[in-house]
Amino acid sequence: MRSGMKQIVMVLVGLWFLFSSGCAFVSIPFGRGVEPLEEKTLTGKGKNKILLIDLSGIITEEEKKSFTGFGKEVSDVARIKEELEKAAQDKRIKAIILRINSPGGTVTASDIIHHEIMRYKKKNNIFVAASLMDIAASGGYYIATAADRIIAHPTTITGSIGVIVMKFNVKGLMDKIGVQEESIKSGDMKDILSPFRGATPGEKKIVQEIVDSLYQNFLSVIEQGRPGISRSELKAIADGRVFTAQQALSAKLIDEIAYLDTTVEMVKKQTGLEEARLVTYHRPAAYKNNIYSQANIQLFNIGGEGFTGYLPVQFMYLWNP
Repeated sequence: MRSGMKQIVMVLVGLWFLFSSGCAFVSIPFGRGVEPLEEKTLTGKGKNKILLIDLSGIITEEEKKSFTGFGKEVSDVARIKEELEKAAQDKRIKAIILRINSPGGTVTASDIIHHEIMRYKKKNNIFVAASLMDIAASGGYYIATAADRIIAHPTTITGSIGVIVMKFNVKGLMDKIGVQEESIKSGDMKDILSPFRGATPGEKKIVQEIVDSLYQNFLSVIEQGRPGISRSELKAIADGRVFTAQQALSAKLIDEIAYLDTTVEMVKKQTGLEEARLVTYHRPAAYKNNIYSQANIQLFNIGGEGFTGYLPVQFMYLWNP
């Protein structure tokens, strides 16, 4: 055996003994923890700033996997609140553009983000524009109504106003494979909407009442943010359907149709800025090179975690075709 090969074998054997003997532990860091946000200029010049905040993918309070798959990133709710708090400390920020590319998400996450944007606007007297990209549906549109002006990309799909509760009924499958679920419960409704049996009429009635209540909240939020739409006009279109940008404009759900760079110029004009830098916040390792750079998040991630995180019953402002 050649000397070089012998050395390789000796190293491999030594490593085997090292790890199998339990004498040593080697920790290999695959990623750093969550680091503070940093500011990056995307375009423009001058002292004044317009902040671009990105909201992509399914909106949730849960942490998301990092780009590498090792570790997790903060949730949408935590990140946007962090960005707004950082923006509040910078008096040079004169406006915010909220870029939305999302089919929606949980009712609570959508509502919290909407609330945080409204609170930031009121406290800091800052103009906010929502720029709708590929999809801005259900919870994505819910959040957009917090903006002073909503602008859709020419190919945007938006709308899907409503609430959905997703539930699987696997009783037939369980019966076929001979598996039965047995729960001991304190009351008949304790396992309401269990996937192991069909929902009873009483259960459906209870859940429908909750859905109806959350739906009315959705309508009220739109009425607050879009005062030009009457309740009767709104109810006529708020049946869960989606709209093209042109249809949304005709229905008064948006204010205009324009590309993102045109939106930036509109915001400058609206706020009386002759020149301004468009900036964004990002983690040190994130790629943010221009106004279309965003997190690498799939809108409909069926693989990996995907919708498995939503198997428990949840109330969603989500377009789920």
